[in-house]
Parts: sequence; C-alpha cells; structure tokens
Amino acid sequence: MLKPLGIANSARKLVSGTDFVVDAIRSNKAKLVFLANDASDNTKKKVRDKASFYGVEIIEDFDTNSLSKEIGKKNIKAIAIIDQGFANMFKK
Repeated sequence: MLKPLGIANSARKLVSGTDFVVDAIRSNKAKLVFLANDASDNTKKKVRDKASFYGVEIIEDFDTNSLSKEIGKKNIKAIAIIDQGFANMFKK
C-alpha cells in the first residue's frame, strides 16, 4: 500500500515533516495526509485540526517506521501528498 509514497517522493509530489505538512494543508496544496499512528498527541492534534478545517483526508494506518522507510528518511510523523493523481492512488 505504501509503495507509491516512494514514487511520489522521487517525483517531488509530497512533503514530509509536521510543520511542512501543516503549511501544505494551510496553503491548500495537500490532497491527502498520512499521519503516523504512534505520533505524539500534540502532533496528532495539530495535523488533525488543520486537516479537518481545510477538508483534507487523513490516513492513520501506519507507524513512524513504515512512513519513514518508504521515503528514505528518519522519524517522519506526517506526510502530505500534494498531487491529486498520487492521492487518488491511495484512496482506491
């Protein structure tokens, strides 16, 4: 299920890191957000509140290790897909 994340990362169609994800949501660039299910309560609240306000879907089915591994980074708690085509791949 997460394989397209690596492709989206290579194509520069995602942003990672809580602050960058919140910025992408706020600027209406985020089409879909992945939030690690083991993120801190503060991080979850921050991302959920913004996503809810701006109407962005969140997927919380994966942990930090899974998300980080797929995009080749460490300790990633949040990822925003900024391309509708890639977002649709995950929504199927």
